[in-house]
Amino acid sequence: MSTDFFKGIDKAVYEGPDSTNPMAFHHYNPSEMVMGKRMDEHLRFAAAYWHSFAWPGGDPFGGETFQRPWFGDSMEKARLKADVAFEMFDILNVPYFCFHDADMRPEGDSFAESLRNLEEIVDYFGTKMETTGTKLLWGTANMFSHRRWMSGAATNPDPEVFAYAAATVKSCMDATHRLGGENYVLWGGREGYETLLNTDLTQELDHLGRFLNMVVEYKHKIGFKGAILLEPKPQEPSKHQYDYDVATCFSFIQKYGLEGEVKVNIEQGHAILAGHSFEHEIATATSLGILGSIDMNRNDYQSGWDTDQFPNNVPEVALAYYHILQDGGLKTGGTNFDAKIRRQSLDAEDLIAAHIGGMDICARGLKAAAAMIEDGGLQQALDQRYSGWQSDNATRMMDSSLDEIFDRVIADNIDPQPRSGRQEILENYVNRFV
Repeated sequence: MSTDFFKGIDKAVYEGPDSTNPMAFHHYNPSEMVMGKRMDEHLRFAAAYWHSFAWPGGDPFGGETFQRPWFGDSMEKARLKADVAFEMFDILNVPYFCFHDADMRPEGDSFAESLRNLEEIVDYFGTKMETTGTKLLWGTANMFSHRRWMSGAATNPDPEVFAYAAATVKSCMDATHRLGGENYVLWGGREGYETLLNTDLTQELDHLGRFLNMVVEYKHKIGFKGAILLEPKPQEPSKHQYDYDVATCFSFIQKYGLEGEVKVNIEQGHAILAGHSFEHEIATATSLGILGSIDMNRNDYQSGWDTDQFPNNVPEVALAYYHILQDGGLKTGGTNFDAKIRRQSLDAEDLIAAHIGGMDICARGLKAAAAMIEDGGLQQALDQRYSGWQSDNATRMMDSSLDEIFDRVIADNIDPQPRSGRQEILENYVNRFV
């Protein structure tokens, strides 16, 4: 079923960097070959169902500014929302989308009614996906918006909330599996605490660890081949969240015996909230072997919350894709635009233009990253900086004791002198490509 929401907006096509058309791609050319692979196969773009179609335009200080014809709590409105969503996917030619259950279906008066609504809309999605060829990158459960989740889901002190969370995740995994999703994401929106005065950290973490093991067990039971991904976030809405950053998630994965079973979905905005950079979080994940997928957005560096804006920083994006390409690419993951237009951007054109701009920024970043890899300058500088570790003495040292190393320092009169890290030279090198 077609709608009138995007009436008059043509499909976005690649017109090249000299085009002045704001509704055309200037850098994203899906068929362009980059390092032997099509650009669209590298980037694997996805649109976020929640920000694009469920977000009403509110912020911490004001209510909705968007008045969309599909807003409402009926299945009729849910189907209209799906119609509009798949029209946008077609205009942008994005190969994937992502969803929360609450984005897709209205909340019922009971879990059973919510489940019936979800199953009905999943059938509707399935028909549209078959017709359009659009695929599901990943699904997830919204376990943070409703008041039942105010003290967490898997970490809630109430066991009945834990049970409701388990049933919710099962239903969302089933939906993701039915729609051919390539990953399943768990974002612990309120898996944390507001105060330690009423929090048992040990019990909550153990419950979260058991919950994630249940998810992995169920994945194998139903034959779901996709990756299970944790999404790190340090705070907001909780004061402190248990999935603070990539390193924290890796520690959690190790403690609860989930190595090889769980990876991470990294969001740029969450990296900033944790006091890191996007590049840092991706590099950490690749070094630990747990990079799964990425949520592409940006935060306003003058605001203290997760503003989820579309990306516009080419150097930042280029360095992110540099580490992704060095790791062999996104594999089953993708580039999901977990981003929303500004609450003053009311028109349908704004929604399309925002995605076009974000896709162009990613394309520029990808090409810059590939050019740096093909040039080899950064890798050469890295190899040179660590070249001393190729010597026989350095190799033997890693199998030595402190006593043996001590004796060698005395015998050889070792007196190392500092060497330049050449940071500014390397930053100038990166700037040549972006």
